[in-house]
Amino acid sequence: MSKIHVLYSFPLRVGTAGNGMTAWHQISGLIRKGVDVHLYTASCDKPIESLASLKETLQPFGVRLPLRLFPWRAMMCHDLIVAGKLPGLKNKIDIIHCWPSGSLQTLKAAKKLRIKTVLERPSSHTRFGYQVVIDECKKQNFTMPKSHYTTFNKRNLAREESEFDLADKLLCPSEWVVKTFLDQGVDAGKIARHQYGFDGKKFGLPVNDDRDSDEIFKMVFVASGEPRKGLHYALDAWLSSDACKKGIFYICGSYIKGYREMLAEKLAHPSIKELGFNNDVGSLMRQCHAMVLPSIDEGSALVTYEARACGCVLLVSEATGARCTHMHDSLVHNVGDVDTLREHIDLLANDSSFYQKVRKNSIAGINDLTWDRASELLLSAYQRCLNGD
Repeated sequence: MSKIHVLYSFPLRVGTAGNGMTAWHQISGLIRKGVDVHLYTASCDKPIESLASLKETLQPFGVRLPLRLFPWRAMMCHDLIVAGKLPGLKNKIDIIHCWPSGSLQTLKAAKKLRIKTVLERPSSHTRFGYQVVIDECKKQNFTMPKSHYTTFNKRNLAREESEFDLADKLLCPSEWVVKTFLDQGVDAGKIARHQYGFDGKKFGLPVNDDRDSDEIFKMVFVASGEPRKGLHYALDAWLSSDACKKGIFYICGSYIKGYREMLAEKLAHPSIKELGFNNDVGSLMRQCHAMVLPSIDEGSALVTYEARACGCVLLVSEATGARCTHMHDSLVHNVGDVDTLREHIDLLANDSSFYQKVRKNSIAGINDLTWDRASELLLSAYQRCLNGD
């Protein structure tokens, strides 16, 4: 097989938290697999060795622009710059890897030049994602901040749906994401499965793991405090469980405006420890028996990979996009099913042999969750797209 040359277009900062680190790991993994990567990004904040080329589209004259003040305009500006460069790159690249909300003009230009394109889908179908948040907020009598990324935005929805139509393939990291696209009428032939991974330098098993003998059950939630992540369901399940009588529930993450206030009475329970934003959640995960994430919608939450790498058993909803199997290496509940989640918490907390079996199975599968494995699947998706499969 000949070497693949990819133009990787990321409209914000590569190497920053969240999607920026996902992009960094994807690019680094592709390079390790022998792919030539031409990176076009607003800025590259964490060095990447052996790039074929690097263009920082929104860092003119070495000046770092404050992109967070105008993210949508920044992404559109990046998109226009990349689209304008494509005619001169036609004979240097085989495929373009794009990211949502910053690729419409790039995809249009690529279509005219007959360059194959794949579009990253780090979350569910946008229309579905907006609607489930609207429905959940009505259920919880909560109002989302207007500027939040999960708040309905008609212009952004139209832009992203146009991107969906133009891309040759949609890179979906979980079956949950696939389902949301199929349910919206997207042809199955446009779907390309891949996955994400965990950083082995930050997340891994402890040298001395004494969780089996720990009499205090410890559970952790690692995510932003917002309706989409389902912390309110985790609290209801925990506070109705037997585990809360002698266990500890750690909460890591910051809250959006009004959400903590809505949960204040429940958060005051003595078994609950709020730790705020934490730069070293790996250390905490290595101490906890389980990680809970009862999201109503996700793409494929990175914390589910990271928790398993640290030996945490997953207590997750079907909507987290976690790479796991119910009752084998994890416990999975339907979205919003508090009673089942409570039963799962108590099952892990009260049945030591079951907990040890599930954790052993979870640990046995972590080699399939690395970024190296993710890069293999991504490269395979490129090849299928180029072959017209």
